[in-house]
Amino acid sequence: MKKLINAVDAVEEQMILGLVKSAPDKLRKLDCGNVVVRAEKKSDKVALVSGGGSGHEPAHGGFVGAGMLDCAVAGAVFTSPTPDKIFEGIKAVATDAGVLCIVKNYTGDVLNFEMAIDMAGDEDIKVDHVVVNDDVAVQDSLYTTGRRGVAGTILVHKIAGAKAEEGATLEEVKAVAEKVIANVRTMGMAISPCTVPAAGKPGFELAEDEVEIGIGIHGEPGTHREKIATADEIAKTLLDKILADIDYKGREVVVMVNGMGATPLMELYIINNFVQDYLAKAGVKVYDTMVGNYMTSIEMAGFSLTLLRLDDELKKLYDAPADTPALKR
Repeated sequence: MKKLINAVDAVEEQMILGLVKSAPDKLRKLDCGNVVVRAEKKSDKVALVSGGGSGHEPAHGGFVGAGMLDCAVAGAVFTSPTPDKIFEGIKAVATDAGVLCIVKNYTGDVLNFEMAIDMAGDEDIKVDHVVVNDDVAVQDSLYTTGRRGVAGTILVHKIAGAKAEEGATLEEVKAVAEKVIANVRTMGMAISPCTVPAAGKPGFELAEDEVEIGIGIHGEPGTHREKIATADEIAKTLLDKILADIDYKGREVVVMVNGMGATPLMELYIINNFVQDYLAKAGVKVYDTMVGNYMTSIEMAGFSLTLLRLDDELKKLYDAPADTPALKR
């Protein structure tokens, strides 16, 4: 294993400290663990809490800031944060308006967030949650019951965060988050694996001429392996599965071309070139495009495609200002 780290058991904390020191005017770290909150706490609006295992940077701490999250709780690499740490995050940002937790659909994340929510309820904190399950690749993967929550989670953060900034109620913020979840779909692939520092070896192996289609963000298996094809052919495979899941024809969409951590922007732009043309031929109008690393898998090489179907409300909230280390509008 060759990585730019100091010690395996210090990776997560030093990463979080480095993140906070990169934006000290926006972020601070709680003393209780790897919990990042806004430098200035909201006082009268719904607060948003998210999180999960480390290794997906900039998710989730990079999306803490005005217009998005109030708190992100980081577990060990690819491991859900514990309920007590999530609870501390909820307590730190809770307001009279309440807290909405945005949880990716992985069994550990869902169970631990639900336990933390119960703990918060015992403290009379008003809190609710939504579960993101945007991955169209597989049902019931290694870590899930149902579809996995992947890169579409970032668009839930963005739009629910904008709704909260408007002063909406907890019920209204939850409703718009659920609307995003109902209209966002993602599928990914990998050409090479990643190495969890504590494991010291890649999580899976691919031959030089192989790719994994439908990969999860922790290196979980996808739908199948196949011989490597052109960028256009691979992107078409992913898009066809997404377009078959809900009807995008005649609608405006946000497109996210998300790198898995080691994919050059050169390649992501080549993929986007095909995606834009293919969607136009399919009668889908692209309202906006995001290209870059948003929900990664350490140094996995590959990408995911996300489409969010818009209506007037979602478009307005998507366009609303945001100021976070990883996303600004």
